[in-house]
Amino acid sequence: MTMKPPAVSFDTMISRADDAVTTLSPGEVNEHLSREGVLLVDIRDVRELEREGRIPGSKHIPRGMLEFWMHPDSPYFKPYFEDANEVVLHCNRGWRSALAAKALLDIGIDVAHMSGGYSEWVERDLPTEPYVKK
Repeated sequence: MTMKPPAVSFDTMISRADDAVTTLSPGEVNEHLSREGVLLVDIRDVRELEREGRIPGSKHIPRGMLEFWMHPDSPYFKPYFEDANEVVLHCNRGWRSALAAKALLDIGIDVAHMSGGYSEWVERDLPTEPYVKK
């Protein structure tokens, strides 16, 4: 069986998600982090965090668990979302976080995502720290 090619290109898929959600630059995210109630969520794979480090104060939620940990009706809901006034997602390049933010928006959870992801954060020499496994 041969897989049928997608009807939408990869670039279009990411662009549509980006257009649908609030997108913040790494500089804007860095400014928002000084505000009370802002929660930065890192959706990268744990191996990426171990290899590359993390943004101080960010919460790690694997992409596959995001909706479960954020939806208040889920048995896996994390109570720290109750205190968040603003949630910003990030991944490595901004692709997964755009798609994840769009998926959350589709179920009524309004979040933003960081363009350029962790890679651009590092390129701009913004604060990072090693990931310490808990």
